[in-house]
Amino acid sequence: MNELLEHPQVQALIALALAEDLGAGDVTTEATVPAATTASARLVAREAGVIAGLPLAAEVFRRVDERLVFAAGVADGDSVAPGAVVAEISGPARGILTGERLALNFLQHLSGIATRTRRFVDLVAGTQARILDTRKTVPGLRVLAKYAVRMGGGENHRQGLFDGVLIKDNHLAAAGGVLPAVECARAAAPAGMKVEVEVETLAQTREALAAGADILLLDNMSPALLREAVALCQGKALTEASGGVTEETVAAIAATGVDFISVGALTHSVRALDLALDFDD
Repeated sequence: MNELLEHPQVQALIALALAEDLGAGDVTTEATVPAATTASARLVAREAGVIAGLPLAAEVFRRVDERLVFAAGVADGDSVAPGAVVAEISGPARGILTGERLALNFLQHLSGIATRTRRFVDLVAGTQARILDTRKTVPGLRVLAKYAVRMGGGENHRQGLFDGVLIKDNHLAAAGGVLPAVECARAAAPAGMKVEVEVETLAQTREALAAGADILLLDNMSPALLREAVALCQGKALTEASGGVTEETVAAIAATGVDFISVGALTHSVRALDLALDFDD
């Protein structure tokens, strides 16, 4: 089984999606298409992009009807041009029709994330900066969203609140400042877990470094200020730029020498890639 499909959350999500869409049955297909009818169809790219989610689409069709044959024409992470055949499906026509929309929903959404991620990755090529995702994902879909980011060439930040320390501005306000927050986190964090702290000024940067933070999240800093902060952190802590990063600004941010750039837009407002399922004549 594909690694993505082995994740229990993904298995549960597919089951939930099928129950949501299929319910007691596909009344339209069952009323109009004879059970013995067979067909073949193609999943086609209507625009250029990066594909992600093929294992999900294949699993959807398998669960709808195990007699269906799903043959991928590309792999997740591949770039495709308009008109490219992403996959071919053959077998009972009822099964193809019933699984069509759900398979496309997964593929279009995840391919949209992968495509946007690839654009950001390409824009910082030649720098040391690596593109990260965030926790700004549709609830319940984070495992899939972060998979799609990887397929686009980006890297995953923490999966959730449980696997990384990130002290943000509201934590600092509640804890009484950078120094006490970092010191408490350092004392309480599991062995080996890095401590990251969000800073907005050079004064906070110096304070976080003095407290022993491993990573500094340089929030909403101008490129000029980022350069100064990166210089202060050199050899002492890794740096991550964040806050309103766009395709228009990411290259200038990367040129400051930061190690990571986190981009909420990879997942929180992505446009689905235009894909379609066409029956063969």
